[in-house]
Parts: sequence; structure tokens; C-alpha cells
Amino acid sequence: MEKLTKPIVPNFLLGVAGGLQYRNFARSAKNPRKCQEKTLREILAIAQNTEYGRVHHFKDILKAQDDVALYKLYQQNVQPNDYEDLRPFVERHKNGESNILFPGKPALYATTSGTTKEPKWIPITQRYLRDVYGKMNLAWLYTMIRNRRKVFAGKLVSIVGKVIEGYAPDGTICGSISGFSQRDCPQWMKDLSPYPFTIYEIEDYTARYYSIMRFGIEHNTTLIITANPSTIVEMQNNVNEYFDQYVEDIEKGTLNASMNVPDRIRESFKPFMKPNPERAAELRALKAKYGTVLPKHYWPDFQLLTTWKCGNTKVYLDKFKDSFPAQTFHQEFSYYATECRFGLVVDDTSNTVLCPHMHYYEFVAEEDMDKPDNDKRFWQLHELQTGKRYITYVTTYAGLYRYNMNDLIEVGPRYWNTPSVFLVQKVNGIVTMTGEKLHERQFIEAVRAAEKELQMPLHFFIGFADLDLSAYRFYYEFENLETTQEQAEIFTQRVDELLKEYNQEYKSKRDSLRVKDPVSHRLQHNSFETFKAQCIAEGKRDGQFKLNLLLQDEGRHEKFKKLVLEN
Repeated sequence: MEKLTKPIVPNFLLGVAGGLQYRNFARSAKNPRKCQEKTLREILAIAQNTEYGRVHHFKDILKAQDDVALYKLYQQNVQPNDYEDLRPFVERHKNGESNILFPGKPALYATTSGTTKEPKWIPITQRYLRDVYGKMNLAWLYTMIRNRRKVFAGKLVSIVGKVIEGYAPDGTICGSISGFSQRDCPQWMKDLSPYPFTIYEIEDYTARYYSIMRFGIEHNTTLIITANPSTIVEMQNNVNEYFDQYVEDIEKGTLNASMNVPDRIRESFKPFMKPNPERAAELRALKAKYGTVLPKHYWPDFQLLTTWKCGNTKVYLDKFKDSFPAQTFHQEFSYYATECRFGLVVDDTSNTVLCPHMHYYEFVAEEDMDKPDNDKRFWQLHELQTGKRYITYVTTYAGLYRYNMNDLIEVGPRYWNTPSVFLVQKVNGIVTMTGEKLHERQFIEAVRAAEKELQMPLHFFIGFADLDLSAYRFYYEFENLETTQEQAEIFTQRVDELLKEYNQEYKSKRDSLRVKDPVSHRLQHNSFETFKAQCIAEGKRDGQFKLNLLLQDEGRHEKFKKLVLEN
């Protein structure tokens, strides 16, 4: 195996540029109250002459004499938003209008799944690219060398989305925020990649994983960057299945001809491939010795793995426990969404310290989340209580105002005077096992469409996320109780197809095998009525009884498992 290089250049550059941004972050954390007022005032001042700013009286809000008055006026003039509230303004930007949510037009759009059939197009301004995906990324990379000085001594394997997935009507590009971040990373970091970035354009996920790992295991890789830990599981599954083909390709300097990789992309791989019989022999020896070859075998110098470790993603961590070398530092990726990069992880916990100088935050206590907006108490960043749970709202430099993230977070220890937070789960009808963010509304629409298409009416239905299986379980009470299990599976196949149409993140996770095939179950007659009666008998008040139709809730799931018809 090739020897590690001394990471003098990356460590020096990150020590200077990244260290500067990290110190700015630390300075802001010392006085979050002052910093939050400054941040909100600046956001409102920038947007005061836009369409949204005029309608919502930003100039008048800015006349407030102190932070308390500022927040009060902001809450009075701007109601909490979800994406559908902002979609009309975004659509005007997409069609070429300027000065709607912010001055000018977006530099690009980052796309992600929404609560309807239409995806969210999150506008990203040039300033947001420079500060949030520029300065914060430098601080983030700086935390890596603080944790492992040799992290950039070998090759870097990262898994990101496509930079360009489409275009707005006015020609502005849209794509994956991870792809944009990769595109704009420092040149020295690009030079550490063992393959060209065209690799992320491979549509076939098996072929994409194959290509990434074929290049990755040839080299002495020391860092993996990917948000979803489920991706690590799938990459290792690919290694287990295709190890012998990898070795043959490495030996000959080729890429397996059976893999569905377009000729244009294959051509771009040629400068990165040459016969390497020495490495091939090492890999064959590892398989002969261990049988199942793991990262700790083919990457013995590996330094740092960064993925999410919070929320529902924790279920995947046990699946590669002890797979990496003992010196590996597993760093939390941080609380990060397409809409907002919230902060940095500064230690070996899964807590993200929020950035008071990059966004303005508001919070609603968990116990108040179901109250009407006008009855909710909105807490400021400096007011959060350790150990309590809140729903997150964010205002950004990129046109999101009092935006409800639908995330339940728990507050951890403070860094200086700024709270850290831990993502618990999505709320309000959104379920996510590995980033698919499947909304209850999408599930209902898919089931209703399948009912109509297949002429298989239902009396009741419900879906549950099964984290251990990494799949959804769909339960149906068909009006025709003679419906067979085979027919139920045909019904589920159609629901699955529709969900892929409605939710691009779900499609991505299904295509990449991170979310497995959904499982079908047929329910007994009057299953909902039986379930409700059980809940009331256990003390649930009838007047307060309500049930989402897409859940991650093992207590309720167990009750429905007992109502399944035998095959």
C-alpha cells in the first residue's frame, strides 16, 4: 500500500483560514444574545426593499431600540412559515424576477423533498455560498485536523449528490447542496480525491458505489465524508459482493465492463487508472486471511469518518461497529439540512453548537408545538434550557423567514454561552430513517391513487418505519377481506412507485438501497376501531385521540402487528 504523505499544505492552510473562521465562531458563541440581534438586523436590512421585506414591514421592524422590541416586532409582522407559504415567492424568482425574497436573484437552487408532490427549491444566494458553505466549511474542516492531524495524509472518499440536476425556468441551476459544497471545496482537497467528480453523475447506484470503492480501496484512504451512515453500510455491502472484481480491475487498471457506467464517464476515469498488481496482491492476501475484508483491513491508516450519528440514523451505526481501525475518530456530521447548516460539532459528542453569527434562530417548546401559532411562546437562542426539547425555526440570509424546520431538537451543554443541540427526529407527519423525509401527505396521496388505479378500495391503512429492517411496513384493511397477500404486494409495489414520483429523496434512498423494499400486511376487519378501543382502555382520552397514518412509533406499531391477517 502507498505510504501516507505529510499533510503540511492542508494543515497549514486550514490552520490559517479554517482557524480564523473557527475563532470567529467561538467569539460569536461568547455572546449569542448580542450576536443574534446583530444577525437579524442585518438580514432584515439587506432585504428591506424586496417584495417580501416591503409587505412585511422590515423597515419598521428595524426601528426597534433593543433586541426585545426587535423580536416582538418581527413576530408581529412575520408569521411562521413552512415551504408552501414561501413557494409563491420562490416561483417568482425561478421565473426570472429579482428582489422578491432577497436582493437580486439566487445564485442557484438546492432541491429537496417537500410535503407535496412538488420538491422544494431552496434558493441559495451568493452571500450564503460565501459565508455558510464557504467560511463554515473551512471551520468544519479545521475541526477535523484538530481531531486527527493526519486526516488529510491519504486519500479522501466522499459521497455527494449531483451538482446539476436541472434548471429553473430562467436558467438558474438546481442540484444537491452536497454537490455544490464539493464543487466549491479548496483545490488541495479536490486533489486528494482518488477519482474525478464525474463519478457522482453515474445514475445506477450499484455502479456508482462500485466505482467509488474500486478507486477507494486501491489507495490509502484516511477520510470518508458522507452524511448518511446508511451509505457506509451499502458501500461495504458492495465491497462484500464485488471484492474479487475490484481486485481484478485494480490489477489491470480497468473498470468492470458489466457496470452501467456511461462511456463519457469511463473515459474520464482513464487518467486515474493504471495497472497496480502490487496492490491487487495485497488485497487478495487480505481476503485469504480474513474472508470478509473490512475497512480496517484495506485502510489500516484510516483516520476520520464523518456521518450523522443523531436521530434515526443511529440504527445504522451498529452495522459497521468495529469495521474501522481502532484509531478512527467518528465525527458527527452536525445538524445540517438543505435549508440551513446550523452549526459545528466541537467535541466527540453528537451535539451541534449553533452559529449565532450565521442565522437567526427561534424555538418552540415541545409541549407547545401543537398550539396555534399565535398562542406559541417563541424562545430565543440564549434562553434555551439544557435537557429540554424544542422545535426549530430559522431565518437565513437566503430568503427563509421564521421557517419551521419541523425538527425536534434536544438542548445539550453550552459552548461558551451558546447552547448545543441534538436532533431527535422529524415531527408533524414527516418520517425519515436515512434522510428520505417521507411526509404523511405523500403517503396518503400515493395510497389513494393506488386504490383508484387498481380498484382496490380500503377501509383503513397505516404505515410504519422499521429502523431495524430499514424499510417501511404498510398495513391495509381492504374492503374486500378476501384480498390475497399477493394482491396486497402488488398494491404496495404501486404505492412505492408513486412515492418515488412524489418524493425525490425517497427515490434516491430506494434506488441506492438505503431504504429497502416496503413490506405489505393485511389487517383484520375493523382494525382501526379495535386499535382505538385498546388505546382508550389504556387511558387515552377519547376527545384527544388522533392518529397519524405514517409513523415511527414502536408502541403503536406493536398493536397493529397483532391485527394482521394470517396468510
